[in-house]
Amino acid sequence: MPFIRSDEAVVHEIHGARFVSYVRPDTGSRDLAAWRGEIPAGMVGPAHTISHEETFYVLSGRLRLTIAGETAELGVGDAAVAPAGSELAVANATDQPAHMWVTTRVGLSAELADGSTITPPWAH
Repeated sequence: MPFIRSDEAVVHEIHGARFVSYVRPDTGSRDLAAWRGEIPAGMVGPAHTISHEETFYVLSGRLRLTIAGETAELGVGDAAVAPAGSELAVANATDQPAHMWVTTRVGLSAELADGSTITPPWAH
């Protein structure tokens, strides 16, 4: 099934952000997962180390991404790539929500600073 309708998206919430999953194995993807991240105003997400490369594209608002110790403020139309094995953190230091499109390989996991591992359902 090459087409995924908005009513097929599944919403997940974690660490104060929403992940609206579109592309995943149960919608027809074999290798890729893609979702819209909704980052509320003032949110600072926890740093985590990712198992697979991730790409980010800012759809609205402004976001601060820290990837492998390097930080950048990104606005609408800006993109970033986080290599597999890098530490990643996302924050929205503004008073407005921000949205981004994220893509990775199916099977992504993330290790938090306390050693716990998250296997996000929107990437499986």
